[in-house]
Amino acid sequence: MIDEKRLVRIMREAGRIAHSRWPGAGHEVEQWEKSPGDPVCAADLEVDAFLKRELGALLPSAGWLSEETSDDPARLDKGLIWLVDPIDGTRDFLRGRTGWAVSAALISEKRPLIGMLVAPARREEWSAIAGQGATRNGKVLTASTRTELAGARIPADSLMEKDRLLTMVDKPNSIALRLAMVAADEADLLATLRWGFEWDVAAAALIAREAGAAVTDALGNPFGYNARDPRAFGLLACAPAIHGAAVKHLAERAKQLI
Repeated sequence: MIDEKRLVRIMREAGRIAHSRWPGAGHEVEQWEKSPGDPVCAADLEVDAFLKRELGALLPSAGWLSEETSDDPARLDKGLIWLVDPIDGTRDFLRGRTGWAVSAALISEKRPLIGMLVAPARREEWSAIAGQGATRNGKVLTASTRTELAGARIPADSLMEKDRLLTMVDKPNSIALRLAMVAADEADLLATLRWGFEWDVAAAALIAREAGAAVTDALGNPFGYNARDPRAFGLLACAPAIHGAAVKHLAERAKQLI
């Protein structure tokens, strides 16, 4: 159905374009805020335009939804759709840190079929195909198999008192890379309690799931994609054996916030 080698070439070129604008490599890039606290830069738009053109040519029948493109409701009538975040982790990108990635997923009938992350500052390429497992730089991934919530590794800068039963590990700004950490058994748990968008998580959620992790919203419900409102409340990715305990741990706060 799709030329996978061509898809890899497209994603690598998108990563190269982003890296060629990355302040961490000594480059300057124009930046501004879409809204207070929501940064964007010229590289976001350049990579977005490149991927829209090239992925559109790769699969002309597919719809399109990305962080940096105005939503076209025509996508709702498409069986296939690309979900793209041209630079996930823009804050780390602009600060010259490595915690950012180019993210793209192909959704088929509201389910992720292919997911890819390219993180050139880390020299990492992550990929998954539904039913065929997940890899990083060609190496097969196996997610965390932790059986107890207490002590679980979580990417975080700080923890609320009620969460201090968990163990903090390094936190990239990219939510996709944090999800990928669960896939790679570098974290046992990722949890957010805020509204997020499909393009933030689609590719990495498939990678984590194909590696064996449990991936749901914060209430424990499965994700659907290509919805009219492309938002979901919260994200929970973890070792399957601690999923129930994690949902219970978050439940009161999640209900209050939602």
